[in-house]
Amino acid sequence: MHNYSCSFLLQESNESLEDASNELILSDEDVVRFQIGEVFAHMPREEVEIRLEKMKEDASKDLERLEEEKESVLAQMAELKKILYGKFKDSINLEED
Repeated sequence: MHNYSCSFLLQESNESLEDASNELILSDEDVVRFQIGEVFAHMPREEVEIRLEKMKEDASKDLERLEEEKESVLAQMAELKKILYGKFKDSINLEED
């Protein structure tokens, strides 16, 4: 469940970064407000574009890593299910509802 929520949050974050990038493209300001932690700083547009691209790359890499980890865990679960069903037959139920 933890990976699912992390994956979901990263996906939302990636979408938010994409939205921010699109808004920046539409903006004609040379200096824009950029949130750093809990405060907004006035920064040159070019620097914000660079930061947004870096943040999008990092979020994509993290999301990709989580997807790979998820696939690995699902494969391990499938293998364990085979072993447990082989040992206990129909006396256990490992399927999700």
